[in-house]
Amino acid sequence: MKLSKGALCILVSSAACGINAFTTSYAGHRSSLRTAFVNDKLPNHNGVQALNSSPATDASTGDTYEFQAEVGRVMDIIINSLYSDRDVFLRELVSNAADACDKKRFLSLTEETGVAEPKIKIKADKGAQTLTIEDSGLGMTKDELVNNLGKIASSGTAKFAEALGENKGGDAVNLIGQFGVGFYSGYLVAEKMTVITKSMKDDAIQYKWESDAGGTFTISEDDVGEPIEGSGTRLIMKMKEDAGDYLETSKLEELLQRYSEFIEFPIEIYKETTTYEKVPDVEANKDLAEGEEPKTTTIPQTKEGYEVLNNQKPIWLRSPKEVTEEEYKEFYKTAFKAAYDEPMKHTHFVLEGQIMCKSILYIPGTLPYELSRDMFDENARNIRLYVRRVFINDKFDELMPRWLKFVKGVVDSDDLPLNVGREILQKSKVLNIISKRLVRKSLDMIRDIEKSSKDGEYTQFWNNFGKYLKVGVIEDDRAKDDIAPLLRFFSTNDDDEYTSLRGYMSRMKEGQKEIYYVVGEGVRNTRMNPAVEKVKSKGYEVLLMTEPLDEICIQNLRNFKDLPIIDAGKDNLNFNDSKEETDDTKNEEEALKLKFSSVMEYLETELADKIQSVKVSTLLTESPAALVQGVYGMSPTMQRYMKAQSVAMGSSDAMPESMNQAILEINPKHPIVMQLNEMIKTEAGEETKNFATLLYDVAAMKSGYEIEEPADFASRILALMESKSGPAIPAPAASTPTAEDESDDAPSAEVEVVTD
Repeated sequence: MKLSKGALCILVSSAACGINAFTTSYAGHRSSLRTAFVNDKLPNHNGVQALNSSPATDASTGDTYEFQAEVGRVMDIIINSLYSDRDVFLRELVSNAADACDKKRFLSLTEETGVAEPKIKIKADKGAQTLTIEDSGLGMTKDELVNNLGKIASSGTAKFAEALGENKGGDAVNLIGQFGVGFYSGYLVAEKMTVITKSMKDDAIQYKWESDAGGTFTISEDDVGEPIEGSGTRLIMKMKEDAGDYLETSKLEELLQRYSEFIEFPIEIYKETTTYEKVPDVEANKDLAEGEEPKTTTIPQTKEGYEVLNNQKPIWLRSPKEVTEEEYKEFYKTAFKAAYDEPMKHTHFVLEGQIMCKSILYIPGTLPYELSRDMFDENARNIRLYVRRVFINDKFDELMPRWLKFVKGVVDSDDLPLNVGREILQKSKVLNIISKRLVRKSLDMIRDIEKSSKDGEYTQFWNNFGKYLKVGVIEDDRAKDDIAPLLRFFSTNDDDEYTSLRGYMSRMKEGQKEIYYVVGEGVRNTRMNPAVEKVKSKGYEVLLMTEPLDEICIQNLRNFKDLPIIDAGKDNLNFNDSKEETDDTKNEEEALKLKFSSVMEYLETELADKIQSVKVSTLLTESPAALVQGVYGMSPTMQRYMKAQSVAMGSSDAMPESMNQAILEINPKHPIVMQLNEMIKTEAGEETKNFATLLYDVAAMKSGYEIEEPADFASRILALMESKSGPAIPAPAASTPTAEDESDDAPSAEVEVVTD
């Protein structure tokens, strides 16, 4: 849940130091590190900074410190409002432990002191109702406990990085928890938290910090608890009654696999495992005969102990040269639960400079199931966001535009601007830069598939994901010119194979200056559109837009390589002929208008409620008429789509007349139009009206429109059939039985059978 504006104001105003910038990278020199460490300027654990309160000392319980009122109020916000999901407490606390391990390892390398590789241990105790998270990291002194676990939003990690940030050269160590509120996420599930810690400093004493998130916390020397070997921190959480499921090993494993499977330090979880061993069956072997093989039985063996959970390595942190194809495929299948899918393409890249980002992106081999039901399914979480190998979220729509919803991958960046709860990605220049790179790399993968030598690979890609690229042209003005060469459509050149816009251009006739398309439903129906024959009469190829998405896509594209893309189903179709050809066409049309003026006037009168006007066309070759739209009219396919949308939204409003600017074009050279002309001159009766309306009906159907009144259409067809079938044949008269036939006593006829 996102913090309200009021809550955010409280959080910021109550914090002593506010929220630091998201991850400060640093490179330390031994001298600056040692100075910071010796002078206690180096907070260590990624918890929450404390108040410099005066302690109320009690010899039996240790020192008791009071939170200031403002800090207590902010803590309440953190516990009850900051995090939308209680599950994230484990992510935050494990991330803190990993930070402490990272600091210890870094200082050990700097000081050239040999120490064992730090690790993290997690143990649930159902009997005691406790969950323990222990790390062998840097540990804390008493002063650091006071300073690190009381003051909100001034984290030890940020100050640790700040202390080492003066020198920019060398390798940087980036740490996560700069916000300083992660520690208190533990109170989402715990009623009391106890921190036992021992610093890495020489002669350090083991201390215990305790608080129930009330008004105080206590710090005392811990000389009775289990000693910590070397240095580290042990966090013991007394769980709330409603948080018992977090004491289940299966639940902990699920959360660790989701959020922390790529932490670079070993995460060990205490669990009970059962194995089955074969042992001799004593009872069965009592009467065993000599030489007979002894019988065995299987018994369960239960063991308890720590088991390493995070065995999978984050391959995106390795150099692409070091990762094999099999490793890429295995990572895809494991990370995205796609055991039966082979990725079609992948890319592995690093973004360096002011922004650090490492990523692997995949194009699936098949359309994921959730996208087959809804192409923008909110549950189809395709991009997994990590920060320092810690999983943050996979619901950030801003990271990748929705037209690339099908691309799967991981993004690991220390520069992404998260909110305080690390759950909501905020808009910024950093996000914009990373998003652009993800889009560019995705398009590079698609181009590689397009150029692939494998037969049918791009066709397979297009059948699965082509609709997403069309959406990209519609929604992403910055990317549409890059997407355009990747689009595929059917055309009059080949009914069975797709063509690209580049392919269309390569087949253009000399002198052709535009790309033409026609809208319809299905390849076969669209090819029958009379608008197609108008373009083909000039010898030009026509692209067939067979889906509603095609039409919106091509209209948003408008041009390709400086060539206008023209809808042949519009009234303003102009082939940019030479002046001489244009003049000849105009002269021919004027002559035909005069000759068929009576037909045009008759049709405009009889079809006044269906069309705006009637025109003569010299481009129609086979069809008697065509129905086209005005410049701002809507195609029949789009009209149906808009009506369906209106019905789905519960609106019964009719479509505005401006959307339907139907114009009837007639072919004066067609016998049907010539016959209609003669019928109008002879007798413009009911038969002529039906004939004219049928001319419109056929033109509408072939142009992709639906018949609005099928019953009237059927009546006109029947009337035409009857007019051509001659006089009606009377039905045979039924014979009337005579009185003699009706008599019950009438003798039956006898039939004589003659045989040889």
